[in-house]
Amino acid sequence: MRADRLLSILLLLQNQGRITSRELAERLEVSERTIFRDMDALSTAGIPVYAERGAGGGWRLAEGYRTNLTGMKAEEIGSLLLSRPSKLLHDLGIGDHFEAAFQKLLAASPAAIRKNADLVRERMLIDGAGWHQSKESFAYLATVQDAVWTEKMLYIRYRKAEAIVERTIGPLGIVAKRNVWYVVGQTDDELRTYRVSRLVDARMQEARFERPADFDLERYWAQSTAAFKESLPRYPARLKVHRDLQARLDNERYAKIIRVEESAAGSEWSELDVEFQTLESACSILLSFGALVEVLAPDDLRARVASEIKAAAQFYA
Repeated sequence: MRADRLLSILLLLQNQGRITSRELAERLEVSERTIFRDMDALSTAGIPVYAERGAGGGWRLAEGYRTNLTGMKAEEIGSLLLSRPSKLLHDLGIGDHFEAAFQKLLAASPAAIRKNADLVRERMLIDGAGWHQSKESFAYLATVQDAVWTEKMLYIRYRKAEAIVERTIGPLGIVAKRNVWYVVGQTDDELRTYRVSRLVDARMQEARFERPADFDLERYWAQSTAAFKESLPRYPARLKVHRDLQARLDNERYAKIIRVEESAAGSEWSELDVEFQTLESACSILLSFGALVEVLAPDDLRARVASEIKAAAQFYA
């Protein structure tokens, strides 16, 4: 295990250029003391690794040093197979490049690993798409991608409600959520997220922008997603739910069970506090559950559901 860890440290230093003891310890799930011992071992083995002190310090390899370690385990090849070209890679125009690169890697691997790779492809598939595929158009994705790679300013026009808004942004990164693409852009000192399918025009500018040194796309996306969820409207309700329904309600995308009150012994019904987004969505969801649920509160939701049931009953009278 230590040999694997030493190789991992060497490759991380080679690929990232500089990395702190704390970052290495977190990535490899060991203590910082262990990392110091590993660095001593690498140095003793003749690897030119050294430490830089100060706020921007960390471990580095001597400039120009590179290892020729290319051997890969069967498990590592298998993990790459799980990210086989998807629609997202084809949206970016690199699906064929991924397949070509993978075939070259596979051709350089031992026969036993190639056989294992074939077994993985025959028996495992990860489909990240939902059942209802997005029909959104990404006409300007290539332009956005070029601007991100070259760190050039991007002029965009996009739909916002019923209006067309113009912006000039510094595109910091692109994100795919399911099959929907977003671009994260900087305007003055503000970061915003734009849905690529809503762009009606995008033109890369000659001027470059300075990328913030502390910007982390993954961290920004996590914070942005959390803030979006917090901003969603909330509509609390109290329901009487049959036990056959509770599991379905727990999996409902636009409803969140807040509290479950224990039912009486032998009872098939429980009372739940549930949070919906709006009165309209709550009514729509609850009507789909038929006689397995009763609205106890609030009164406006109870009245709305009863009214819809009466109106529907008139059609079938």
